[in-house]
Amino acid sequence: MKPVRKAIIPAAGLGTRFLPATKALAKEMLPIVDKPTIQFIIEEALASGIEDIVIVDGKSKRSIEDHFDSNPELENNLRDKGKDELLKIVEETTDINLYFIRQSHPRGLGDAVLTAKTFIGDEPFVVMLGDDLMTDEVPLTKQLIERYEKTGESTLAVMEVPHDQVSEYGVIAPEMELEDGLYQVNSFVEKPKPEDAPSNLAIIGRYLLTPEIFEELEQTAPGKGNEIQLTDAIDSLNKRQHVYAHNFKGRRFDVGSKIGFLTTNIEFGLEHPQTKDKLRAYLKDLAKDLD
Repeated sequence: MKPVRKAIIPAAGLGTRFLPATKALAKEMLPIVDKPTIQFIIEEALASGIEDIVIVDGKSKRSIEDHFDSNPELENNLRDKGKDELLKIVEETTDINLYFIRQSHPRGLGDAVLTAKTFIGDEPFVVMLGDDLMTDEVPLTKQLIERYEKTGESTLAVMEVPHDQVSEYGVIAPEMELEDGLYQVNSFVEKPKPEDAPSNLAIIGRYLLTPEIFEELEQTAPGKGNEIQLTDAIDSLNKRQHVYAHNFKGRRFDVGSKIGFLTTNIEFGLEHPQTKDKLRAYLKDLAKDLD
């Protein structure tokens, strides 16, 4: 069984929910306090043992490449001024095996993954979506890798969501729970109506997939939104080999919506050593004014 060494981060979306900010700036570069959202995703990958990461980007995403490239002028300025801590932060973003592939047209998540087929080859890999930040004692991607090392099969991360919100997600129809938090799946349904949903276990933004998924993607017709849905290809793969679901018990932060982005900034700001005290005091004063 080959080890999981590679990750795909799809980043070709237009970011329309954050216009006008994303007219010229990649949505993935919007900061959580002082760090771009995509950097959290990459840090999770590295902490999970991933060695090579490919970002599938699109037009107006140059800022992502620039962020993870070296900036000699900035680095020399920080070095000359003795700002060693800031220099270390800047240099850490360049020491990564990072690659970029362009998705020429936004044809959906499935197409974005298929674009990276040559990069992945015949190895298992993870797909990490930038709209979901996950926190837990063991990184979620590492949890999926540990499941794969036992089963040798594709495994998706799922999480319980309120039943009236299932139409926002892909949802699993579990066949049986094999062990604590690991489900054998009967089928996968993309954004079902609440009355039609087979469960409230929603697929969240982490997937560990075997390379056979590419054969399914190549045969998958466009689905909802006239896009190639990764969920549809996974459902087809599940008919050939088991695809499991891992129930994530940590915390998920949705940074793909305005309210989720704002609340995530507040939550992370309350943990950041440079902002937590003043932010907490501000929120207490604000709460008094709101009362």
